[in-house]
Amino acid sequence: MSLKERDRLKVFVRVGDGRLMLTEAAETLGVSYRTALRSWKRYREEGEAGLVHRGRGKVSNRGAPRELRERILARYDERYPDFGPTFAAEKLEEDGYAVDHETLRRWLLASGRWKAKRRRAKHRSQRERKKHFGEMVQMDGSHHDWFEGRADRCCLVNMADDATSVRYGIFSGEETTEAAMRTLWGWIERYGIPLSLYVDRKTVYVVDEQSRERAEDEGREALTQFGRACKRLGIRIITANSPQAKGRIERGHGIYQDRLVKELRLRGIDTIDGTNRLLGEEFLDDLNERFTVEAAAEADYHRSAEGYDLADIFSIEEERSVTRDWIVRFENRFFQLVPKLKGMSGSGKVLVRRRLDGSLHFVRNDEELEWKELPARPAPKPKEKRRGGPKTIMEKYIPPPDHPWRRFRISP
Repeated sequence: MSLKERDRLKVFVRVGDGRLMLTEAAETLGVSYRTALRSWKRYREEGEAGLVHRGRGKVSNRGAPRELRERILARYDERYPDFGPTFAAEKLEEDGYAVDHETLRRWLLASGRWKAKRRRAKHRSQRERKKHFGEMVQMDGSHHDWFEGRADRCCLVNMADDATSVRYGIFSGEETTEAAMRTLWGWIERYGIPLSLYVDRKTVYVVDEQSRERAEDEGREALTQFGRACKRLGIRIITANSPQAKGRIERGHGIYQDRLVKELRLRGIDTIDGTNRLLGEEFLDDLNERFTVEAAAEADYHRSAEGYDLADIFSIEEERSVTRDWIVRFENRFFQLVPKLKGMSGSGKVLVRRRLDGSLHFVRNDEELEWKELPARPAPKPKEKRRGGPKTIMEKYIPPPDHPWRRFRISP
C-alpha cells in the first residue's frame, strides 16, 4: 500500500469505530462524498485490499506492446547506445519507431541503459534575459574533439542571442580573428547588425592591458582587428569577467557537443567544410526550432546592413609607409601604387586591407589606389672569405716568407 492508501485506511478504521462520520471522513481525505462512499463500500467488502489501486502490478492498457518495446530498445542498442532519451527518441522517429521521449527514458532507466542525472541547483544570482531580439548577442569559441578522433580537433565559434537563444556558428581550426569575423558576418546576413556583443577577454575580441596602456601612451584607441570592425558597424563590445557570466552560450556548447557530435558520427562527416555545410543546410534551423524562446518584447533591435561594405569592413587593416616612387612593402612583398593624379607626392602612409578572400586593397585619404606587384628583389650575396688572405691589420704589412726582402738579415 502507498502512503496515501494507508492514510485512507486509518480514516476508515475510525469511521468503522463510530468515531468519525463518512461526511467528515470525506473532508479529512480531501475527496468528494461520493468518492468516500465508493471507497468505504470496497473497504467493507474486501478489507484493506479494497483500498489498493486495482491497476497496480498489471500491464497498463495504454502501454506499448512488449514486442515493440524490444524492437525499439534493440534499435537503440544498434545505432544510438550513448544518445540521451530525448535525442534518441527524435532519431528513432526518423527510423520509423515513434516513441515519446519520456516513455523511452523510463524504458532505458528500467533496463539499466541510462542513469538519471541530478539537476543542478539554479545560480542564486542568475541574470535575467534581455528583452529584445538583437539587444545583446553572446559569442564564444568551443574547442572539442568534434570528430571523435577521426580528424584533428577544431573549434566552433558560436553565437547565441540573449533574449531568444537563437544560435548561429561556424567551424574553424582555431578561434582566430578571421573565424570570429566570418561568424559575425554570417549572423548579420541572417538577422542584421546586433546592438552589442557579449564576449570574454580573449585577445581576438579585446586587447590586453599591456597593449591598452601602450596605446593610451601613444594617444590612440586600443582596438583589435575584430574590435575595429565592430566599431565601424556600431556594435558595442561587452566583456564578461567569468565563464559563468555568459552561462547561456556556455550551456549551449553542451547541446552542440552532444547532438552535433552524434550527427557527424551518423553521417560519417570528418571535415570542417562538411560540418559547416551540415550546420548551414539543416542543423542550425532544426536547433533553433527546438530550443529558441519568445523574446519578452516584440521589437527587434537588429539594424539592416544595407549600405555597409561588409567585405571591406571584415578585413585585416595595417598601416604601411610609402616611398617617393609609390612603392609599398607588405608581408615581405613589394607593390607599385598608381597615384590618382600625376605629380602627387608618394611619401607618407597608406592603409593596407587584406580581405577574408585574400585580396589586397590599398587606401589613401579614403580613396582606393590601383596597384601591381613587383618582382621579388634578389637577396644580396653573402661575402666570401678569402683563403690565405690577411687576418689582421698588422699581417697586411708583413712581407710573405718568399719575398726578396726576407733574404737580408740584420746581424745583432
